Amino acid sequence: MPYLHIVLCAPASDPTAHQVAQRLTDLTARILRKNRALTAVRVEFADPQHWWIGGSLLGAPCQNSFYLEAKVTDGTNTTREKSSFIAQVFAALELLLGPLAPASYTVVQEVPANAWGYQGRTQAARMAQAVQMEKTVHVEQRVPLAQATQQVHAP
Repeated sequence: MPYLHIVLCAPASDPTAHQVAQRLTDLTARILRKNRALTAVRVEFADPQHWWIGGSLLGAPCQNSFYLEAKVTDGTNTTREKSSFIAQVFAALELLLGPLAPASYTVVQEVPANAWGYQGRTQAARMAQAVQMEKTVHVEQRVPLAQATQQVHAP
């Protein structure tokens, strides 16, 4: 259930917003192993006259930049997955937008499972329910096996 919020310092356009949202959703599903149906992406555009890097207005040779925050549940991704995601986001956005300022940032923020959720339930509650369901399935599978064992050994 990731939530991604990207601010692009690039000319605003609906086709660009759509392409960025699709690409980020794809990368999130593939690299971070998140359910694409639950991946929310918010795309915003910032006026290049309000984007500064190193104390200077963003300009030639890099006219574009971005800042991405990707919120995921704490402990659900490895360091390797997060590193790969960050690298591939930069590469994908550079293909879509053209040359990017090196100071274009991706932040993978890990949120505690008890501090966020969707559809009115926290991730911690969903995890606890999944564990309980798994225990129930294991118990139901063991009972018939135990009964079968007793029947085999009955005189």
